[in-house]
Amino acid sequence: MQTNDLINALKADAEKRVLPLRYAWWVAIVLATIIAAVAFWVLIGPRPDFAAAIHTLRFLFKFILTLAITVVAFMLLRLLSRPGSSIRGAARWLFLIPVLLGAAVAAELFAVPSDQLGIVWWGRNSYVCLTFIPLIGLGPLTIFLAALRYGAPTRPRLASAVAGLLAGGIAATFYAAHCPDDSPLFVATWYSIAIAGLVALGTICGRYVVRW
Repeated sequence: MQTNDLINALKADAEKRVLPLRYAWWVAIVLATIIAAVAFWVLIGPRPDFAAAIHTLRFLFKFILTLAITVVAFMLLRLLSRPGSSIRGAARWLFLIPVLLGAAVAAELFAVPSDQLGIVWWGRNSYVCLTFIPLIGLGPLTIFLAALRYGAPTRPRLASAVAGLLAGGIAATFYAAHCPDDSPLFVATWYSIAIAGLVALGTICGRYVVRW
């Protein structure tokens, strides 16, 4: 069987499922968000000054960034779950994330006195961030890996890594509501490391779970 014939057969098989793959992904994202929300409320909950913090730009920026990660990763993952789909167009949106983060960090470097940079970079909750973003993201990651098995990704490792990125984006969005550290320097370092942990976990698990 030619490679193109195999891809077409996999694509046709995906469309014959009881629930079409395009709808299955929307079910997956809703379930993953609910699971992350429950984990967030049970484990940590929002910060005490949430109502006041929401009026500050630095606090809102955390959600702009994490939601951008979530949206771009979701677009990519849906494409990667379908054999033969090109991700080139959607992958270009990934560049938006470092651009947003770089602009925010540059603004922070100008706004914060040099003797305070180390303090805002380390923050108050770095270890909490590294702990709870992965914990909140474990449930969503499981959902997304299951959804990938429902599809037929021809690049399972890449798809699983993006599943980790999507889980990390959702988890970081919820965690941002708890985190008292609003500095882009903090976000660029500790959020990135925590999300990268989920990407690595997704890649490792996908090697065994997402294969056909």
